[in-house]
Amino acid sequence: MQTNQKGYRGYVFSRSVDSHRVPQHIQNLVIRDYAARRKLHYLLSATEYTMPDCYLILEQVLADLAALEGVILYTMFMLPSDAQQRRLIYRRLLDAGCRLHAAVEGFVLESEADIERWENVLQTADICGRLNYQEIERWLA
Repeated sequence: MQTNQKGYRGYVFSRSVDSHRVPQHIQNLVIRDYAARRKLHYLLSATEYTMPDCYLILEQVLADLAALEGVILYTMFMLPSDAQQRRLIYRRLLDAGCRLHAAVEGFVLESEADIERWENVLQTADICGRLNYQEIERWLA
């Protein structure tokens, strides 16, 4: 079967992720290596704007899904912090017949069943990020 889909668009940040700043060239190296190991045709990455909670470039990538096989994020933690926004992104990708990859985590979202795994990780990280060490020590005692 012939398809118009041409490959996987990379997606990197020019801002911090979880209070860590990873230079764009390192993010691109990780994505390129991830794609090569999985024999995915890697297209150049789109770079998100620096402003907090800005996803304009991601929206542009999602608007181009008809010409893509999917998107490779540097990390799943680049997705919006709001679960509803993330679910809309997952839905758009799945409805377009595309996949979402997270290079650092090695995760692939390719079906409804994968959404729960992604959300479990993201929501657990969010909860842990809100806890302070005194609370954790109290729980472990």
